[in-house]
Order: sequence, then structure tokens, then C-alpha cells
Amino acid sequence: MTSTPHGSLHTRGTRCLDARDVAALVRSIGVRQSLVQLAEYLREDFLRWHAFDKSARAASHSDVGVIELMPVSDGQLHAFKYVNGHPRNARHGLPTVMAYGALAEVATGFPLLLADLTLATALRTAATSALAAQVLARDDARNMALIGNGAQAEFQALAFHALLGIREIRAFDLDRRATDRLARNLAHIQDLRIVPAPSIAAAVQGADVVSTVTADKTRATILTPEMVTPGMHLNAVGGDCPGKTELHVEILRRARIVVEYAPQTRIEGEIQQLPPDAPVVELWEVLAQKTPGRQTREAVTIFDSVGFALEDFSALRWLHNVALAKDAGRILGFVATPRDPRDLYGWMMRDEVLVPESLKEALT
Repeated sequence: MTSTPHGSLHTRGTRCLDARDVAALVRSIGVRQSLVQLAEYLREDFLRWHAFDKSARAASHSDVGVIELMPVSDGQLHAFKYVNGHPRNARHGLPTVMAYGALAEVATGFPLLLADLTLATALRTAATSALAAQVLARDDARNMALIGNGAQAEFQALAFHALLGIREIRAFDLDRRATDRLARNLAHIQDLRIVPAPSIAAAVQGADVVSTVTADKTRATILTPEMVTPGMHLNAVGGDCPGKTELHVEILRRARIVVEYAPQTRIEGEIQQLPPDAPVVELWEVLAQKTPGRQTREAVTIFDSVGFALEDFSALRWLHNVALAKDAGRILGFVATPRDPRDLYGWMMRDEVLVPESLKEALT
């Protein structure tokens, strides 16, 4: 396992990465290489599946969105993520998804890392999609339909390009400006073509892989059975909370379905449309070769992706390691650490606490 140095790090404080720090890290490494590295961290952690203390995320739903807490631990490190999903946020000039998270050492509970995870969530979602497709899509898959060209689109395209060798993306969004933005942002990738499609049906026709990444918080039918042909791999990303789906239920009944963590996916994923005992396979089983992914060339496979806390653990572990290597971010006294742990009051009142200039006058 790629190690995460910790132990005595808490004597130096908590490393903090804000959104610009994370963006600068990714730019310095390169988006493609970041996705490749993150996919390897994900593979390592999925192959340690039984080492993790797992639970479905705690979700607070409203009419306009959802706020979730996602904890997980491997006994040495504990991670959690706070994340929202508000499809109407664009009206307010805000991202649909915003996130932050923390990585702490289990031995002391001390927070080693506090980081923005909005960008890292996009990266890990795309890297997980491509990692799953490596064991589910046909080996000769070279073109992909990308339905929904919002904030996740570039990351999906680049992950499948880097990890599967996808060379053509047939892109469709109800808002043509989103597709134009996708094509403009990826125009510098010389061996990747972004082809705008006039409809969903036109985008998926003849596609080896289909990624659905739509955002509406509603039970929708983005793909219908007649659009799905033998040998397709479907990467269903947008259906990630109760009442939110993208695939017609008949597609599910005919396909081999792989999920991240079945207890969570049965509540939030496409398979919420199926009976509670419908057979599914967890991704770790396929990666560990406990069971095959694609059984025949003609089979239709589905990765019913809702996002799971282990993926954020991998993202935080990766961020911590690359931030340490590049000394990125800032070291802050994020939690109180008095010289005498029993004298919290004395610590508060003495000069060892940094007092903001705006408060000094009031305290004298």
C-alpha cells in the first residue's frame, strides 16, 4: 500500500488545503497523471476491502438537494467527507456539488489533513468510473457516449481516455453551451475527439461505453432499452440519491450490475428500482478476481456508481501524500493543543494562543 506518513505529524499542526491549493497541486502533477495516480490508490484500497469499517452515508434530504456525511476507517487512518448535491445551485452561481473532508490518525484522533474535496470528488468519481470500466467494458472499447456535460464531464472524458484508451466522445447535453465548453476545454488533447451529438439516441448509437452524468434530483429515464445494444458498458453516475435515477428498469433486469457498496447503492442507486434481493456484484470482488466482470463479449454491464466513502479515503490519502511531497498548503493549529493537555482554560488565557489584532484592544 502506498504509505501515508503520520505519527508525530500532529506536533506540527494540521495541514490545510483550500480549493486553490488543491487546484495548484493537480495542475503541477497534471490532470491525466493525477487521475492515473488516484486510480491506483483506489485500486489499492478496494483490494483492502475487509480492512475498512464501512457504513452507508448519513444523508439529510430536502426538496432542493441533499447534504451527506461519509465516514470510513481502515484502523490506522479515519476519513470523512461532507458533501452536498443541489441541482439548482447554478441559479445561485454555486456548484451543484461542494465538499470538504478530513484525514485523521486513529491512534490519537488528531486531524492530519483538512482539505477542500470539491475538485477531488470530481477526480475520484471519474477515476472510479474508469477503474470499473477497465474490468467491465470490452478490451477494444474506443468510443464513449457522454450524456450530461456538466462539471464532471471533462474529468470523465480524461479518465476514460487515460485509463481505457477512449479516443472519441460523443457528447450530449440539453444545454448545447455545456457541450461546447467541454469541447473547448479538451481541444488540446490531440488524440481525443469531442463530437457534439444532436440527441441521446444519436450519442449512444454504436457506443462501446455510455456514461450518464445528469444532475436533476428526480426519477428520470435517460436511457431506454432500445438504445442499449449487446456488448455495451453503462457507467451510471447521475442516479445517486433516493428517487433519482437515469436508466429504464428493463435495462437493469437484462444486465450484469456492479456496485460500490451494496447496502448504500440499494437505497440511492439505479438498483433502488429493483427488488431488495436483486443480485449485484461489488466492485472489490471483480478487482480482486473473486468473480468475473464481463462474462461474455455480448453482455451488457452496468457500473451503478453512487460514490462511496472509501473513494474519498483514497482521495484524501492521495492528497495528503502529494501535499507532503510538495509541501503544499499551510500548517495550522487547527485544534487546541495546550502544553498541558489538562489546562485548556490556562492555554486559552495565556499568550501561547495567537490573538487577532482586532481582539487585542478588547482584552487589555
